Amino acid sequence: MTSPLPPSRRATAMALAPRPSRALRPVPSPSAAAAALLASASPLPASRFLQLHAHLLRTGATPLAPAAASAFLSLAAASLPSSRALAVLRHHLTPASVPSTFSCNSILRSLSEPGALSFLRRMRGLGRRGNAFSLAIILKPCCTLAHARQLHANVVTDGHLRDALLATSLMRSYATCGAGDSAHKVFDEMLVKDAVAWNVLITCYARDKRTKDTLRLFDEMKGGESEARPDEVTCILLLQACTSLGALDFGEKVWEYAVEHGYGGELKVRNSLITMFTRCGCVEKAYQVFCETPRKSVVTWSAMISGFAANGFGEDAISAFEEMNKSGVAPDAQTFTGVLSACSHSGLVDEGFRFFDMMRCEYQMMPNVRHYGCIVDLMGRAGLLDEAYQLVVKEMKVAPDATIWRTLLGACRVHGHVDLGEKVIGHLIELKAQQAGDYVLLLNTYATVGDWVKVAEVRKLMKENGIQTTPGCTTVELNGELHEFIADDDSHPRKAEIYGKLDEINRHLRIAGYVPNVSSELHDLDSEGKECALTYHSEKLAIAFALLVMPQRRPIRLAKNLRVCVDCHNFTKVFSGVYNRLVIVRDRTRFHHFEGGQCSCNDYW
Repeated sequence: MTSPLPPSRRATAMALAPRPSRALRPVPSPSAAAAALLASASPLPASRFLQLHAHLLRTGATPLAPAAASAFLSLAAASLPSSRALAVLRHHLTPASVPSTFSCNSILRSLSEPGALSFLRRMRGLGRRGNAFSLAIILKPCCTLAHARQLHANVVTDGHLRDALLATSLMRSYATCGAGDSAHKVFDEMLVKDAVAWNVLITCYARDKRTKDTLRLFDEMKGGESEARPDEVTCILLLQACTSLGALDFGEKVWEYAVEHGYGGELKVRNSLITMFTRCGCVEKAYQVFCETPRKSVVTWSAMISGFAANGFGEDAISAFEEMNKSGVAPDAQTFTGVLSACSHSGLVDEGFRFFDMMRCEYQMMPNVRHYGCIVDLMGRAGLLDEAYQLVVKEMKVAPDATIWRTLLGACRVHGHVDLGEKVIGHLIELKAQQAGDYVLLLNTYATVGDWVKVAEVRKLMKENGIQTTPGCTTVELNGELHEFIADDDSHPRKAEIYGKLDEINRHLRIAGYVPNVSSELHDLDSEGKECALTYHSEKLAIAFALLVMPQRRPIRLAKNLRVCVDCHNFTKVFSGVYNRLVIVRDRTRFHHFEGGQCSCNDYW
């Protein structure tokens, strides 16, 4: 029978009606509107949820029935900031209202790391242990080593280490924390290792700069011992590792595998391949892959433009940028970084400023610190050092970082601008970002003008402060294996042959007119002592080894961890002409293609 009272009067009458005693009173249900919100399971704005919570408290609808309580707690976790949600959860979580494991996992997924850990402890204290997925949810955002180790202990205690998903999540957490050895230990303990677990380990090794170990895993995955096989993600990760190391032969092996197994058409794989080829100095191969890619994204265009830039092909980079505009693909910040870098490396000052203005005016992009770094490099290489300094201290819209100051410091070394170099070092000290390489650049600047007193002072300062320089290291790849050399290296098994070949090379080059550039030696020695110190630099040892083991038709490819010194640059130019060999050197900032006694950088680097 329909009540004769209107809704508002009916609600008042119900509110004033006598209530049953507490012992006989049933657990009330929320109002229809509140029940609908709880049933929807959709996150609410925080203010709306707080209104719902207040309504439930005001109407005496708490504690809720178990099903409604589970929905309410899940809604709280999804709607409120983690700290406020945790307070609500703690208040309403009781032995009678502990949600199901499924609902608990939904709540854990919504909370941030500290809140999730606290909720996990609370639900366990109330008898809901959760499952392997509960721990996996918390491990995903885990970013501290202490939390990772704590959860690792829970995994072992609960007997969940055999769960592949959980073990992989644990590996990923250790990798994020930089604990590569712990990640590898978990990997070794896994009974079933799927491709995801292998990829996480590859990522971990790559992050820790263990590139050789990264490449070794590819062979292990393809071998008979592994149940998993490399997939698309594996190929991308390995191509990135080859990019960082300049391992061309291995990168081509990964590409062959990708094509054979149907991954060769994937755009992300092709983009990684283009980057790998350009970072190994194979611009022609990169361009071939680029041209054969049917649907080029902005990442594809940017990779090719940046590759042209790094290899000194500034005009080609500009042409590619213009072709990109014609194709209808809009450039992004990375594209402009590439084309500005191309102008910088090729000395195209006017073009560089044109693109810088285009980015700001035509595309309405705010230049970031990398764009300003390219402009400072452009001006510094062109000898506009004071103007570049004024740009940094007065005109930049973003705070200069250490990289910009180091770029300017490098220009001071090239042009012998001692006073400005000292100012720049001061800025690096203010940032507390000075490194051993910065003092070496300052040493170079003083040595360029022959101020050996200042050189000695800087060396003394470095010694007193325990500042250790990074030794120059040059690598050359042979049949997928990397051979490393440092100055005066005597660790290679073929050292006698290498030194004998280098002595032979030096005799032939001197006949051809090569004279050691003693300004590259930073110690106050006589000319003969400096020439002796320069003789066995790492690049020269690597070239001698390559000449011993590589056929005449094959280019010699070297990777240097530091900037190529002037003497080694001159040595390699003359070598390329006398021995009729193409030598491609990747140093810390760019590529040098030596052929016929010339370098692609035109001695501008």
